Amino acid sequence: MSLNNEQLNKLALTGIESSLRFAQIALDSTERLVKLQLDASKQSLEEQTQAAKQLAGFKDAQEAVNHLSKVATQAVDKAVNHSRNVYEVVSGVQSELNKLVEESVGLYNKSLISSIESFAKNAPAGSDATLNAVKTSVAAAAAAVNTFSKAAQQVAEFTDSSVKAATSATADAVKNSAKRGTTV
Repeated sequence: MSLNNEQLNKLALTGIESSLRFAQIALDSTERLVKLQLDASKQSLEEQTQAAKQLAGFKDAQEAVNHLSKVATQAVDKAVNHSRNVYEVVSGVQSELNKLVEESVGLYNKSLISSIESFAKNAPAGSDATLNAVKTSVAAAAAAVNTFSKAAQQVAEFTDSSVKAATSATADAVKNSAKRGTTV
């Protein structure tokens, strides 16, 4: 089973395109995560500075405690929102990379089947059974990859819903705790 120059060039070009797309996905996601972190850091610094100034102005200890409780609640809320945003970026990257892998595997399978069929045209007599076995193996491998991909997608969806439920529960618990803290 030999490949001609045109097939090799096509395979190489496909590999280069996949690599470039992977690099673009990685750079875009890194850029989004760095921007998210920088924005969160700037906002946190501004809020902590403002909170410190306000805290210095309180004359009553109870007012200061209430203010600290409020600031802490807001900080936890913002941390939960930040973790949601980070999770959304990571989840989006995972989805994009899954698509890239599925496309690459699909193209590889098509190329492999095309090569097998090309080889079959020039195969010696009596090799039909072997070629059919190879084709069946390739089809079984493609089906296994497809099944694995679907299972991974289901796990990702389950994880996504679990993370969203956990962050909502955390945010609700913080709000309830803050309400109890101010009423006590």
